[in-house]
Amino acid sequence: MAKVTITQVKSIIDRPKSQKLTIQALGLGKINKSVTVELTPQIAGMVNKVHNLVEVKDI
Repeated sequence: MAKVTITQVKSIIDRPKSQKLTIQALGLGKINKSVTVELTPQIAGMVNKVHNLVEVKDI
């Protein structure tokens, strides 16, 4: 699987609870925090759900 870096670029204030929980499940929570994970279908779905709050870069 390919590895990607996911960076939170926007705040989760005033976002639906499901988006807040998805950000937490990705290991994010603060602006400019980054995590490197393998791009599985589950991770891709989570990123798609919060695409307006995160930035994804291939490694």
